[in-house]
Amino acid sequence: MTKKIIITIDGQSSCGKSTLAKQLAKSLGYVYVDSGAMYRAITLYFLRNHIDWTDIKEVKKALKSINLEYIFNPSSNNSEIHLNDENVEYVIRDLVIAEKVSEIAAIREVREFAVIQQRKMGGRKGVVMDGRDIGTVVFPDADLKIFMTADIAVRVERRFKELFEKNPNVTIEKVKNNLEMRDYIDSNREVSPLRQAKDALVLDNTYLSEQEQFEKVLEWVKTKIVAENA
Repeated sequence: MTKKIIITIDGQSSCGKSTLAKQLAKSLGYVYVDSGAMYRAITLYFLRNHIDWTDIKEVKKALKSINLEYIFNPSSNNSEIHLNDENVEYVIRDLVIAEKVSEIAAIREVREFAVIQQRKMGGRKGVVMDGRDIGTVVFPDADLKIFMTADIAVRVERRFKELFEKNPNVTIEKVKNNLEMRDYIDSNREVSPLRQAKDALVLDNTYLSEQEQFEKVLEWVKTKIVAENA
């Protein structure tokens, strides 16, 4: 029986981490876990319930009321995140959430809460998980670590196209400001900052199509699986 591995994909906002992770999971028959969606769902809960996230006592109390799980949706053919039994997969993609998620994800108690959930999900291997600290903090011993990056102008364009379909009023300037802010917070926060793991393979997809990057990474995966099963 072929041994399954844990694949981590870290990188900056709008590098296409989720797209690549979903493709890999589907191709390999692995479970896909979008860690960013977990932080977005927590952010949604905080905003809806007017939680003061500068008050640690209030944060700890709120986290006790949050239940996160991924449930497969046959319509989208993907596992989608549920917050307290509500499918919030599409609600959490709003720019309002994007503007606050890095700030809330920087809170130590929030990250500790999410990491516990993520490690449970990856316990049986056969998992592709993307985020900011998956290869450095959540699964430092992961079998294959990938660090994605791309030129800021390319990332802004990708994110703008994605958001414009849902909200024609969004401006490219606002998207650029949001991405730059998130990059800064993600890389400079005290708890689990965005870092490239020493043993991560770097994928710069500035000039790669989705198919090209998928094929490139799939070769990395196949090589690793062969090595693990040798």
